[in-house]
Amino acid sequence: MDKGLRQFLKEDLKGDFKDDEAILDVVATRITRMGLGVPAIFFLESSKPLSFLGSQVLVFFEPFVKTFFEVKNYERFCLLVEERENIEKLILKIEDCEEKLREEKRQLKQDRREEKAKKRETKKLEKMETTEKQR
Repeated sequence: MDKGLRQFLKEDLKGDFKDDEAILDVVATRITRMGLGVPAIFFLESSKPLSFLGSQVLVFFEPFVKTFFEVKNYERFCLLVEERENIEKLILKIEDCEEKLREEKRQLKQDRREEKAKKRETKKLEKMETTEKQR
């Protein structure tokens, strides 16, 4: 089984969540961290009409999952994905996480550019100083 999935089932869904939104937040964050935001949105959008069937598949696999992992909130997640509005909420949360990730990457890129520009400017000043000292 995938290491990321193992960590997700063991750690991310292990905590006690006060509301269903928290479970959806954890799932959306994990999907985004794994770099699966776009495929997940595509899959969820296309399978929205089959959400009840999908939740029943999760219920079917529950004994297998619980054999290998301690998952407190698995049943709650299965109940959540039965309803289409929760699928839509999950999609929106994934989109928000994707946007935050894009913004973080953009900011990191901008910081790197500024750092490189400062280094270039410093080198240029040092070069000018050394040429002035030589004269």
